[in-house]
Amino acid sequence: MERIQGRARRDGPPRRAVLRLGALAVPALAAPALLTGCGANPASDVGNVLRVSQTGDPKTMDPHKQGDMTSMNALINIFDTLTVRGRDGRLHAGLALSWAVTSPLTWRFRLRPGVTFHNGEPCDAAAVKFSIERLLDPATKSPIVELRYVKNVSVVDEHTVDLHTTLHDPIIPEKVSLFGGVVVPPRHLARVGDAAFAEHPVGTGPFTFVSWQRDHELRLRANPDHWAGRPGVDELVFTPAPNPSSSLAALQSGGVDLVTGLTPDAAQQLDGYPGVSLDSWSGIRTSYLSLDTLDAGPLHDKRVRQALNHAVDVPLLIKAVLGGKATEVPAMIPRGAFGFDPSLKPFARSVDTARRLLAEAGHPHGFTTELTASNVDSNVAEAISGLLARAGVHAKVNLLDPGTYADRLTSTDHGALGPMYLAASTVWTLDGESMLQSNVRSDRRQSRWHNKEADRLVDIEELAVEPDRRERAFSDLQRLMLDEAPFVSLYQIDNIYARNERPRWKPGPAGVLAMASAEVSR
Repeated sequence: MERIQGRARRDGPPRRAVLRLGALAVPALAAPALLTGCGANPASDVGNVLRVSQTGDPKTMDPHKQGDMTSMNALINIFDTLTVRGRDGRLHAGLALSWAVTSPLTWRFRLRPGVTFHNGEPCDAAAVKFSIERLLDPATKSPIVELRYVKNVSVVDEHTVDLHTTLHDPIIPEKVSLFGGVVVPPRHLARVGDAAFAEHPVGTGPFTFVSWQRDHELRLRANPDHWAGRPGVDELVFTPAPNPSSSLAALQSGGVDLVTGLTPDAAQQLDGYPGVSLDSWSGIRTSYLSLDTLDAGPLHDKRVRQALNHAVDVPLLIKAVLGGKATEVPAMIPRGAFGFDPSLKPFARSVDTARRLLAEAGHPHGFTTELTASNVDSNVAEAISGLLARAGVHAKVNLLDPGTYADRLTSTDHGALGPMYLAASTVWTLDGESMLQSNVRSDRRQSRWHNKEADRLVDIEELAVEPDRRERAFSDLQRLMLDEAPFVSLYQIDNIYARNERPRWKPGPAGVLAMASAEVSR
């Protein structure tokens, strides 16, 4: 863990490290504007209010109809989950006090008695059954995939439920610590319907819903009757701040107390201004390049894919573009997640090796391709393009707005983001399965690599009962990925936050914005 305190600025904005590769320079972002805040008026607030900004706005207030961390960061404060990932990285009791395997295809959860939804409706076994089966119902059209092996839920008694699976799933307790574990009120939903529920959500969480103005403000109020005790703040307000300029303006005006989701280059633009402090914590979010190995072009040849891995100098990328706020990942699975193999070494960074492999593959003069990324990651994408150019691979960078990028990423068209795209995954279960589940096995929605041995190893790591067998499968799969190179593994990035002097809060490794433990000074 590292914490960086802000200092008084004397000579204007700090100079950021810029990666120059050949004729390419990574562009600096515009200097922060200091004229306006984010629209919040602190004087109108009553009580002890914590104002938090993210780079985007939630997509919906219905927890079963979203699958992105920006939405979940807000919803986790309104809704509880069966289990909870603590700030210590361990799994703790949430709405469920205990859990155990009663047969290879059954997980039993014993629930916390006496919990009620914000409208007074009991949160019991029937509510858990309704919630999970609603999530699984095709009519819900939920993008949440973690509970793919759950077929139904049975009520054992008022405070006990059994989750029945088609195949053994060894990490069900981890999967119900966030997206898959949210519990919603069945009676209330039956009465008001899905649309009204999404406009005014009712959960059991530490905060109750007050109002939501899209792209402006989500306001929540402390739940004094929460089973874990009243939160440390009276009100919690989320606002979108899509760039460092708006974040700095909001911090300095008092419109925001805590800025989240900062990239290292964005954080550098906030560093040094009076009243602004930067906190950096070790994170688990992992970035990579997905390569379309199924296309008949150059990426179909594994020598070309290996060449790209040799060409992308990840340590240089981390130092020059990310300000050292990341850790290199050898083969997709990050440190801190189950399945990480410390014996694996990343590709040697060598332009000469990259050029030799390209020549062997029939591309002695390189080739031209495209690299797609969200515009949030523009600096990293441009830097990667520059690194590839040194080896003769000329990758034109296509930048998309985050919404368009997300829609294409989750579409059924595996080529929607082109031959190469820059992606990242928050491995919130702290299990390697979450990193690999959507993009490795041949039948998965983001898979662009079909390999029978990889499919076999995925089945073992996803379904085996014995942890040792899962661990071996993870190691073998990572070695196979290092050989076949269907991805360019990059780094796991630190969680970086900017704040004023008011908030006191520490995130867990996944950086989820569960704010019940936060405190603020008046």
